[in-house]
Amino acid sequence: METNNGKTRIAAVGDIHVGESDMGKWIEYFRKISEQADLLLLCGDLTDHGYASEAEILCNELKACSIPVVGVLGNHDYEKDEQEAIKKALCKDNVHILDGESIEIGNVGIAGIKGFGGGFDRHMLPKWGEKMNKKFVQEVVDESLKLDQALARLDGDQVKKIAIMHYSPVSDTVKGEPEQIFPFLGSSYMAEPLDRRDVIAAFHGHAHYGTLEGATPKGVKVYNVSKPILMRAGFNPPVYFLEV
Repeated sequence: METNNGKTRIAAVGDIHVGESDMGKWIEYFRKISEQADLLLLCGDLTDHGYASEAEILCNELKACSIPVVGVLGNHDYEKDEQEAIKKALCKDNVHILDGESIEIGNVGIAGIKGFGGGFDRHMLPKWGEKMNKKFVQEVVDESLKLDQALARLDGDQVKKIAIMHYSPVSDTVKGEPEQIFPFLGSSYMAEPLDRRDVIAAFHGHAHYGTLEGATPKGVKVYNVSKPILMRAGFNPPVYFLEV
């Protein structure tokens, strides 16, 4: 799956929010991406309201995509508690939905999680106080551990490690959103595995009004590829490309 220059061209987008009236809407979009990339990453909120029926529509639209597809679910995909049915509907042929797993495609190894909130840097929520606060923080700690374990399984010397998630691992890429909601957009807990496991890039969505590019404390590039951001930035089609 490598290009002539020995690199893989990745396409990445999040927050496509496929709805029940979207039949036929995405065929040309996925066809164009297939012509320009070797691999497509979908960074959560694949469905609009979290219905498995929406995932079935997306599954049919993805038949126009002739390259491997790797994705994660987002908060919208959990809205109706049909996340397992959504995953089952999508995991067909060349489509892989990750939740603490990893997969190697060509020279690229991808680890994926949904992620969760919790705040950033000095303002991360601590795991203390009321039971519900501890439970909230434990969720993102567990997601971070899943990411770390998935990345650890990608140990080949020639494998270029990529992480995908829905929530952001850094504050850089949520800037533009109201600061009051930063704790619900991601958490620095998820940046730790990226720095520890020699990841070369991470992709996420969720923050529709955030910033396209950022970095972890140790310099791992992080890209917020939420479709609304890419549209405002003038990407046509609205998808981000990166060669690795």
